[in-house]
Amino acid sequence: MSHAELSRRRFLAAASAGALAAATWSVVGSPGTARAAGGPDARVYPLNRRWRFLGEETSASQVLPGYNDSAFPEVRLPHTTVPLSWRSWDVTSWANRSVYRRSVKRPAETAGMRVFLDFQGAMTAATVTVDGTALPEHQGGYLPFSHEVTELLEPGKDALVAVTVDGTWRQIPPDGNGGGSTQIDFMEPSGLHRQVSLRAVPQMFISDVWANPVDVLDAAKRRIDVACEIDAAVTPSQPVRLVARLWDGSTQLAEDSKDIASGTTSATLSLTGLSSASLWSVDSPKLYDLYVLLYVGDTAVHRFRRRVGLREARFETDGFYLNGDKLKIFGLNRHELFPYTGMAMPPRVQRRDAEILRKELNCTMVRCAHYPQSDAFLDACDELGLLVFEELPGWQYVGSSETWQNLAVGMAEDMVRRDRSRPSVVLWGARVNEIYDHALHIRCEQAVKGLDPTRQTTGAMNLYSDDEVNGFDHDVFSFNDYSFAYVNHVEELKLRPPLSTKPYLVSESVGQFPNFKTPFLRTDTPAAQQKQCYLHARAHEQAAAMERCCGLLGWVAFDYPSPFGTVVDKVKRSGVADIFRVPKPGAAIYQAQVSPEQRPVIAPAFHWDFNNASPSTGPGANAMICSNCDSLKIYLNGVLKATVTPDTANYGHLAYPPSFTDLTVPAGTRPELRIDGYVGGQKVVSRTFSGDTSGDVLSLSVDDTSLTGDGSDATRVVFRVVDAHGNPRPYISGDVTLQVSGPGVLVGDTPFPLGANGGVGAVWVRTKPATSGTIELTAKLAGYPCASVSIAVAYSPAEVA
Repeated sequence: MSHAELSRRRFLAAASAGALAAATWSVVGSPGTARAAGGPDARVYPLNRRWRFLGEETSASQVLPGYNDSAFPEVRLPHTTVPLSWRSWDVTSWANRSVYRRSVKRPAETAGMRVFLDFQGAMTAATVTVDGTALPEHQGGYLPFSHEVTELLEPGKDALVAVTVDGTWRQIPPDGNGGGSTQIDFMEPSGLHRQVSLRAVPQMFISDVWANPVDVLDAAKRRIDVACEIDAAVTPSQPVRLVARLWDGSTQLAEDSKDIASGTTSATLSLTGLSSASLWSVDSPKLYDLYVLLYVGDTAVHRFRRRVGLREARFETDGFYLNGDKLKIFGLNRHELFPYTGMAMPPRVQRRDAEILRKELNCTMVRCAHYPQSDAFLDACDELGLLVFEELPGWQYVGSSETWQNLAVGMAEDMVRRDRSRPSVVLWGARVNEIYDHALHIRCEQAVKGLDPTRQTTGAMNLYSDDEVNGFDHDVFSFNDYSFAYVNHVEELKLRPPLSTKPYLVSESVGQFPNFKTPFLRTDTPAAQQKQCYLHARAHEQAAAMERCCGLLGWVAFDYPSPFGTVVDKVKRSGVADIFRVPKPGAAIYQAQVSPEQRPVIAPAFHWDFNNASPSTGPGANAMICSNCDSLKIYLNGVLKATVTPDTANYGHLAYPPSFTDLTVPAGTRPELRIDGYVGGQKVVSRTFSGDTSGDVLSLSVDDTSLTGDGSDATRVVFRVVDAHGNPRPYISGDVTLQVSGPGVLVGDTPFPLGANGGVGAVWVRTKPATSGTIELTAKLAGYPCASVSIAVAYSPAEVA
């Protein structure tokens, strides 16, 4: 008999209906008493501090209570097992088993309750031991898992929790390729890379809620079906009832209730009368709070919260429709890898990626390539109106063993269970990226549809065929299109037309064009950097011109560490932003795709610079300027050189086409450039670029000026040399040295070789635990005045457990 089976049988034998009543507390139906953001309304105790990290496992005793770990460093979660820089990662450095330990005291107030250890993620397998009792190994690094530890943790007493994290290359999706970790296009540094918590719930509680909007386009029929799952360790002696309430702030919109019979493990309620509810969309991502309460007799013993957005998303053969309106998808792929920490960044930093994609790069969709990503990132997608294509873990490999394939199917199921209530998720990737295993993908398809028949499925293909003979078993055909043609002996991007039988989405394009050989480096020539912008503009233009194409997701948003293919310092440089999330000139076409009423934009696909590797005659005869203005007036040293308008002839299907002009200047002149943007005949924006370097300064910019002193919260600080008007100078060399004082620590390299990344870099600043005050970060670069930023830190005791 397994430990889990034995534990449950003993627990059920000892439990009684009286224990249920003893574990209840008052929970009212208004949203003001919510204590959890997106999960069970339980007593949740963060366990992100006070872990001792023992490094590589050396003996079985390291997971036992008697082992002396006092000489090992104390770390905070999220955490990766090896120190990392921003480049040249060594995949062998984390290919081992590492041990984390900490003492956990189950609060006395949880007596009579059930207790779980919840892990948001551990890369790539983890075995949890409680006071020497080993729990079943969890395999897979991208989805959460839990262990019930009710019998193993005694209220009011300390227990030793040890976690052995396995970072070796094993037959666990997406891993297992016989060629080893260098045969996969992204790295997976091991560690407890997401949060851990202790959760206490009543003996009978709501374990899951799926909020499914139905008939949202018909106001009279609009409703939310609420499917609830119940976990009960006792048989209640009083009637049991579920109550679902939908709230908009402090206003209740709808309610439904249902009496459930003893032993029932699932029930569905329906919230109707929602004719006045607003729909969720990319431009207006309206969210509501759904609360489901579990009553035993007249007492509410548990409450579960979900955020809900009402929307209908359909991929059709003539395009993508959101709430009945056709929307051409405009987006990018995203890897979750960060400098210095791998995937181990806190929620604030994960959310920031979504903000960059939606607010700065104006994407309407992101593909989570090639695995389910952080719930903090997806929370932000819900809030910002960023559509999500989410797929199960995998990359060009399917294990032949039944165990590997069962794990893949289970991961698909766990992905759907976690995220099927999210309005942002509109497409399930129910197959391994670029793999053709018909039997496995039929299983994944059936598993996904069994849990969520409302969303369509897909799988990214590099075989241009959507027929079942070639193993395409899903609703939407997604094609990774890196096609090109020769035009005047030059390779030009040339997308293939949509296939005939299914809705069609371009799931990747551009990348390291042509033919995966050309990285787009900040240290490249200006012409090469502008070429990246040109290619992304051409890709989106061609996709937009195809009536039957649902849209295009460019490869890729951010540079990422990779041991595979064309890399520089083991970093794949195909991002329109670098690994520090700083946009390259290639991002200019994305930055301009926003209404000028919201934000007028002038974004050149070049740097105005005449130093080092920059041409002395300027950007040249075909300089690309991305803007959402009707016209641009271009001045050199205050003299009008040209008036240009968007190139609608070649980019007429983009909402805001780029403009092109001759910006060749006499060698050695270094004039000042000014670009004025006009909308409806009125000047709405102006940008000035200096050719004179005498006003250049070292700049620091910080994403957030206030943080929580919990020991995990962090924010990015970008450093670069800019001209007198704040525009970046490329090709600057020298070492930037950084110093932090106050309640914070530096996450990053100092000194930082500025020239290695084309004149820009970044670090993150993380708070110290249980501290408040002001963090000061100072940067120095020879030849420039020092720069500094301040970050306020505050905390409350509840945030630093």
